[in-house]
Amino acid sequence: MTRLARHYVPEQPQHVILQGLTGPAFLDEGDYLYFIACLADAARVAGLAVHAWVLMPEAVQFLVTPSYESSVAMVMQAVGRRYVETFNRRHGRRGMVWRGGYRATVIEPERYFLLASQVIDHAPVRNRLVAEPGTYPWSSYTHHIGMRVDSFIKDHSLYSALGDTPFERQRAYRDLGERPLDEHEVDNLMQSTLKGWVLGSAAYCEWAAQTANRRLMPLLLRDRAVKGGTARALAHVG
Repeated sequence: MTRLARHYVPEQPQHVILQGLTGPAFLDEGDYLYFIACLADAARVAGLAVHAWVLMPEAVQFLVTPSYESSVAMVMQAVGRRYVETFNRRHGRRGMVWRGGYRATVIEPERYFLLASQVIDHAPVRNRLVAEPGTYPWSSYTHHIGMRVDSFIKDHSLYSALGDTPFERQRAYRDLGERPLDEHEVDNLMQSTLKGWVLGSAAYCEWAAQTANRRLMPLLLRDRAVKGGTARALAHVG
């Protein structure tokens, strides 16, 4: 199936992936710090709420809520231009750093927001960069568990609902991370993002399509969802 065009549903979070081209997109601490600075600046200008983030040598992931239809695109374009120019100059390189454009999809918040946040914060462990997420400096995990404050992060209401106080929220988030992730749901999230399929229940997908006034999922899956198709038919939409 072909990847759908990127889409936007007002006030709904998106999972975003940007992949490196042929080698590491970050070669030293200065690269990581500069990318974060570019992200923070661009998000502020474009009205993009950043909820979770991770920078790894060959890919970056974000969990965001755009204020406008163009918010994500504006941020990714601005960050891409600034970062690539500086990266190439610092390291005496030329050409592209990222593999094509970014990939993104809208996700049903009540069902997938915390999962996406955990997937992002634990990506360094899953990719065998570290043994514990708290030892990796280039993700939002330490922000979420209270070890550091990322001033550009805007905590989502679903994160805030984890507890009445910051300590309770941080502890609850850390406890969530100690539970094994549902690999089927993780695969749904990654595949949906890479292919541009809205991710959620059948009802959510239909609501999102009506709100966006356009098709947001492959026709076969959409038609089966409307007809109450099998769980296998809905494998990539929650």
